[in-house]
Amino acid sequence: MLLPLLIAALEELGLEVWEPFARNNQVDFSQPGWAYQIGQADYRDVVDCDGIFAVVNGVPPDEGVMVELGMAIALGKPTFLFRDDLRTAADSGMYPLNLMLFTGVPETGWEDYYYTSIEELATPDKALAKWAEE
Repeated sequence: MLLPLLIAALEELGLEVWEPFARNNQVDFSQPGWAYQIGQADYRDVVDCDGIFAVVNGVPPDEGVMVELGMAIALGKPTFLFRDDLRTAADSGMYPLNLMLFTGVPETGWEDYYYTSIEELATPDKALAKWAEE
């Protein structure tokens, strides 16, 4: 599975990973209001995090991740995008995904915030490794 490998690679960079599925498993899904509780917990995590690493696989990418990414962009959090899905999901020739996903990265050099393999995460001259060192 991709997620455990990504988490391990991010932790190798010295980052603390808040993975939403693991964090929300404490919610009792048999109780009324569980969905609201999860949504609110995800929102609090985005507010409290230092940055967001979004897996944007799929056509379209997962709606929950897109909402979390939108919140992070609106809050001015550093954003990093990961996609190893080679299917086309773009609406412009400039970016490999919906152009709105790139509003949280610099116009010039956005490629340094976009990753297509786990091995690439540790690339020292790309944004994630530089950010992890700060």
